[in-house]
Amino acid sequence: MGFYAVALICTENAARAAVSYTASSAGTAADSTGACQYALTEMNAMSNARSLASCGAAPLTVTATSVSGADGSAASQVTVTYQTMSLIPILSLPAQYTIARTVQQRVKSAAP
Repeated sequence: MGFYAVALICTENAARAAVSYTASSAGTAADSTGACQYALTEMNAMSNARSLASCGAAPLTVTATSVSGADGSAASQVTVTYQTMSLIPILSLPAQYTIARTVQQRVKSAAP
């Protein structure tokens, strides 16, 4: 169960780190490639994500999109989806989980 807890924490941290980058300007709001680099750093604790160089297929996908926030302002939304490696099923836990976290943050406006 500890492995799954770490996977949940890493996935959430990856989404937060990635959206912090994408929300830094309007030009990076939909930059999935840049978001991927931040997510990879956070996912380094997971053994099946350590050697990854991109985030376009399982076990790790990262997508960044430019959206309108709840207040109508420009925002960036990042979704990180991580598929754990297959483990031996314990009790009622499945052998493998797919975890997805979506985070949205307002795009920082340029200083006047």
